[in-house]
Amino acid sequence: MIVHQYSKPAQGLLALIALLGLLMIYLSLGSVAIPIHDIFAMLVSYIHGGEALAQQQYPLASAIILQIRLPRACAAILAGSALALAGACTQGLFRNPLASPDILGISAGSSFAAVVAIVSGLTVINPALLPLVTAIGALTTATIVYLIARQTQQHGLFIILAGLAVSSLLGGLTMGMLLTAQQYEVSEFVFWTMGGLDGRTWQQLLWPTPIIIIAAWILLRHGQTLNLLALGEQNAHGMGINVRNSRRILLLLATLLTAMAIAVAGPIGFIGLIVPHLARLLVGPNNRILLPFSALFGAMFLLACDLIARTVIAPNELKTGIITAIIGGIYFIALLIRSQYKGLQA
Repeated sequence: MIVHQYSKPAQGLLALIALLGLLMIYLSLGSVAIPIHDIFAMLVSYIHGGEALAQQQYPLASAIILQIRLPRACAAILAGSALALAGACTQGLFRNPLASPDILGISAGSSFAAVVAIVSGLTVINPALLPLVTAIGALTTATIVYLIARQTQQHGLFIILAGLAVSSLLGGLTMGMLLTAQQYEVSEFVFWTMGGLDGRTWQQLLWPTPIIIIAAWILLRHGQTLNLLALGEQNAHGMGINVRNSRRILLLLATLLTAMAIAVAGPIGFIGLIVPHLARLLVGPNNRILLPFSALFGAMFLLACDLIARTVIAPNELKTGIITAIIGGIYFIALLIRSQYKGLQA
């Protein structure tokens, strides 16, 4: 891989530059194209004179960028980095490159909470309650899964089994509630399950953003802990790691990040699965390096997918979750074919 020709700080700098470049392209393209130099000039006016000056000098650019595209881009960056970080954490924790936060029942919990909120009329009272309710559902489900599995010695295996069992139960309850729902409620739920970033505002990002930033910062400081846990529980314990407490902290962080990402963008799939896998191929398995690069690649991946969703059939748009599902499915089919081909050659 060409990435290995550079030092890790240089790789990080390249990734940041790529993210900033992609962000400028994202802000520029859309049903109304805005030149990048106008975006820079508007941002300079905003920094020097505030929103009033930016609106006065660049009314169209400021209205589209500051109120529509920039909050949506920030939502994509937050959700993508959170999902990729949570995926890298669970893969390292369970020592399985195909693990994802969904094994904790998070998606099933958020879906059940969403259908409860929709059928009960909470979303009619205030649409902003849906992200909050889904986040609570995700956190509650993950807590139940952990409590079921915490007493066993084979903690990793039983937490996966508990996650599957609770997910199956909640999936059945969700389908049962949909049978009694009105047609418009079913449509609203199906639309939500696709995952997307359309209509995101600064107000919707106010409470998930600090939680994502704090949880990500704490998780990035646990990279070496994940490295030691990868050696096995006995070896990690021998090196001074409190295995039980470390598992609890890491599971909590992965759950928080995933729940907040769902609150921001809905249940967008595959990011927590394929982005850490790609990052591992590029920078190696050392979690102290893998975790920050997973966050960067996750942000870029979701930003790029949302850009495709906004522009591929402009002025209409697809749901971002559809794009991630298509790309993720193609990637794993290619991965399976490549693995079979290598097996035949061996």
